[in-house]
Amino acid sequence: MNNTITSTNFNFPGQKSVYKGKVREVYQLENDILVMVATDRLSAFDVVMPKGIPYKGQILNQIATKMMADTADIVPNWLLATPDPNVAVGYACEPFKVEMVIRGYMSGHAAREYKLGKRILCGVTMPEGMKENDKFPHPIITPATKAEMGDHDEDISREDILKRGIVSEEDYVVLEKYTRDLFQRGTEIAAKRGLILVDTKYEFGKTKDGKIVLIDEIHTPDSSRYFYADGYEERQNRMEPQKQLSKEFVRQWLISEGFQGLEGQKVPVMSDEYITTVSERYIELYENITGEKFVKADISDIQSRIEKNVLAYLKS
Repeated sequence: MNNTITSTNFNFPGQKSVYKGKVREVYQLENDILVMVATDRLSAFDVVMPKGIPYKGQILNQIATKMMADTADIVPNWLLATPDPNVAVGYACEPFKVEMVIRGYMSGHAAREYKLGKRILCGVTMPEGMKENDKFPHPIITPATKAEMGDHDEDISREDILKRGIVSEEDYVVLEKYTRDLFQRGTEIAAKRGLILVDTKYEFGKTKDGKIVLIDEIHTPDSSRYFYADGYEERQNRMEPQKQLSKEFVRQWLISEGFQGLEGQKVPVMSDEYITTVSERYIELYENITGEKFVKADISDIQSRIEKNVLAYLKS
């Protein structure tokens, strides 16, 4: 379990600042260049777990960069290069302070709210008579305000975003269009793999010249929920849980251990055996989502490997 990367402290040439999020660490360099390192940290219920998951950062980074390449024709993104399995390099942007969450099915957070009797989520009405994992008549956008590390993201409506001036109406219209376009493309990609893209979130930023671009991760198991398409209808008809690809299995384990990120709750200890199963599940997610065999990177000294690869890229 020692061969994970849970924190970094690089000092790259021209480095100006470092931002450490829940999972990624972002180094801002001169000339508006960002080096984003995907760590092996695991976040659930907006809380970072004490131990890292082997290969998780590599998996998230490689899925995200592949999906950005597969959607670049419909939505511009920040990415320039991937010099290391855990690293993406791109243009510095001013991030919008909202996450654009889009849901095609009534699952996860939406289902939990629905069971509490709520029928409006982020200002959007959810139809009566739905059961968990049913498909919405149309995908719904349910934004969240972005939180700093360890804090909870909060649901917010389109109206409140505009009223509070978090995003201008002109920009928000673009964010909504890009969100729907990406979700449609993600749905098509998933269908080719025998999967259903249930819900996901996108983050956007604005470049120095005012262009809105996709940033951070996209269509990864940390930011998205997938169902297996085969047997979906039968499981719904029998009111059985759906077979899914996401980190929901981690959330359910935490719930079973009495933890949902609420005040006063203690994070349960993950055994090395359980961490190994989580790593194996992430590899399964990668192979199912991308349709490619996962190739494990050398993790004997991840910090040195990353530093060497990034420095070589920056010199080039």
